Amino acid sequence: MNLEKIINKKDEAAQYMLDEITHICKDFEKRDPGSKGEQQACEYMADVLKKDCGCERADVESFQENPGSFFGWIYFTITFVLVAIPLFFVFPIASLILILAGLVLVLLQFGFYKKALDPLFPEKTGHNVTAIKKCSGETKRRIIFNGHPDAAWEWPVNYKLGGVGFEGHAILCGVGAVYYIVLSIISMVKNGLGFGLIDTSSSLFKAALVGLVFVPFLVGLYWMVNTKRVVDGANDNLSGCYMGIAILKALHDEGITLENTEIGVVLTGSEEAGLRGAKAWCEQHKGEFDDVPTFIFSYDTIHDPKFLMTNYRDLNGTVKADKDVSDLFMEAAAELKIPCKKGWVPPLGGATDSAAFAQAGFRATGVTGLNHKLEDYYHTRRDTYDNMNLEGLAGCYAVSVKALEMFDNGAKQ
Repeated sequence: MNLEKIINKKDEAAQYMLDEITHICKDFEKRDPGSKGEQQACEYMADVLKKDCGCERADVESFQENPGSFFGWIYFTITFVLVAIPLFFVFPIASLILILAGLVLVLLQFGFYKKALDPLFPEKTGHNVTAIKKCSGETKRRIIFNGHPDAAWEWPVNYKLGGVGFEGHAILCGVGAVYYIVLSIISMVKNGLGFGLIDTSSSLFKAALVGLVFVPFLVGLYWMVNTKRVVDGANDNLSGCYMGIAILKALHDEGITLENTEIGVVLTGSEEAGLRGAKAWCEQHKGEFDDVPTFIFSYDTIHDPKFLMTNYRDLNGTVKADKDVSDLFMEAAAELKIPCKKGWVPPLGGATDSAAFAQAGFRATGVTGLNHKLEDYYHTRRDTYDNMNLEGLAGCYAVSVKALEMFDNGAKQ
């Protein structure tokens, strides 16, 4: 199938996305993970997929989650480290254990997105959408476009100081924790494991006093996330949701139904709470799409065309994306001469829902359109419908339609 006519409507598609995203941001409630606003957005977009995109199926599906747990490590880890600092002066081994326990929680909860603390936080109901546009003949392949409908809690330091300040603050706190780990180990080597005040005239005692410079930064990390302010999330990530919707709408408007390629749009909620919706979707749909080759393109924050990127690794660099799916997007961009970088989601970069799909065995890749050196709109109140980039949306849309065309014509299967 030649989809050049659809590709050429990229500017019209971008404007459609912006209009729809503006409507959701202005007229619906805030969409934090597990909220009524998230549900409202899912129900609205499911209705759009049925009425305007020709999907025979558009199911709104619920799942249980504990969204507060994702950043809950902050309260435990920072408290452990702050208690460990004065404890170092009298009982270094206890100080060491507390700091290590806190760092393990960071690694599990924020590094690998595990559910280490979930039982300690209130349970809520999140929502996903699964929409399918069937092909006219036998299904021989399937492509799914994914985005997450929820929006983030604000990151105040990123709002005030930008990504350098935000990441610098976090790194300083990490350095402070490691600093006291090293001091604790040195103390135990020199003085044994017992309880007792460290010699106040020793260089070790003086070094521990110098380390108190980290305390204000550690205390400040309690306010790393402001859970009382939910951002609009226009770029992150209604842009990703509407990428697939715009493609299906354009096909439907032109009366185009592919013969052997089924198209799906899957919206997975509560990504900002640790990929909870995508993980739930993978459990609920295990084995359902194994009948034919199925590719998933997971979009997140499609904004600046300079940073359109296919992420070959995800989840802080720990999860490998499917090479064929990733290569298909890169080749589609090359065909259209639209710049697209080959990259990854680095450590401290978080994750896209692609990581959850890949971990569950789906063939997926993540597509982003933002600088991984965080911009000041990322997870802040500046992520609004009037701070979107039509050129970025149009370019990503065009590449996505080209990838669909190439896939429909037998590429990468």
